[in-house]
Amino acid sequence: MDYYVVIPAAGKGKRMKAGMNKVLLELEGRPLIIHTLSVFESDASCKGIVLSVHPDERFEFEKLLVIHNITKVCAFADGGQERQHSVYSGLKMLPPESDIVLVHDGARPFITRETIGMLVEGARITGAAIAAVPVKDTIKKAKEGTVAETVDRASLWSVQTPQAFQKAVLLKAQKKAEEEQFLGTDESSLVERTGYPVQIVESDYDNIKLTTPEDLYFARAIIAKRNESQV
Repeated sequence: MDYYVVIPAAGKGKRMKAGMNKVLLELEGRPLIIHTLSVFESDASCKGIVLSVHPDERFEFEKLLVIHNITKVCAFADGGQERQHSVYSGLKMLPPESDIVLVHDGARPFITRETIGMLVEGARITGAAIAAVPVKDTIKKAKEGTVAETVDRASLWSVQTPQAFQKAVLLKAQKKAEEEQFLGTDESSLVERTGYPVQIVESDYDNIKLTTPEDLYFARAIIAKRNESQV
C-alpha cells in the first residue's frame, strides 16, 4: 500500500556534541540524512517525503538532494521549536491524496523495508502502528536515588520510528495536543491521548537513532555487518 513520510530534521543534536545539525554529519562517505532518505527513495510504495528543516539550512538540504539523486522529497516544511511542532508542520504539507503517513527520525538510518511494510499494513487496518523492540535490560524505578521497584520487563517495549498512522487519526491527535498545549515524546503518545489504540510492530535492534558520539561506532558496525551479508 502507498504511503507518505514526514521526516523531522531540524534538531540541533546537542547530545551529539558536533556543533552542527547531526543529520548532516558524514557517515561512511554520505551525510546521515541521505542514508535515511535512501531507504524511502528505494521503496516503490513511498510516494513522497516531506522534510521539516530549519529555514536557514534548507538550501543545504536542497543541494544534498541533488548531489545524491534523492527525488521523492515533494515538500519542505519549516521546523519548529520542538520535534512535535516540526512534525505537525510537515503534516500540513502533505498532498490531499495522502492517506497513510509515516513519521520517521532523520537520524535513524537503519530501518528496513520489511518493517516499513508491516507498519503501513498495520496502520491501514487499525489506524495506528509503531515500531518497537522488547526491552532487554532489567528496569528499576527509583526514588531519591534508591530502588523503589523492579519493573516487570515482559510488558515493556523500547519504541522506535517509523510510526505509521491514517492521516486523519494523527491530524486529530496533533490538533488536540496543540489546543491543550500538550507536548508529547512521540506521535503515538498524542494519538493515545485521544483514546485510539496503537498497534506494536516488532522491529529489530539495528534500528538505532544516532544521538550521542558513541552511536556513530555502532552505526559503522551495522553498516559493516550489512555489507558483509551482501558479499
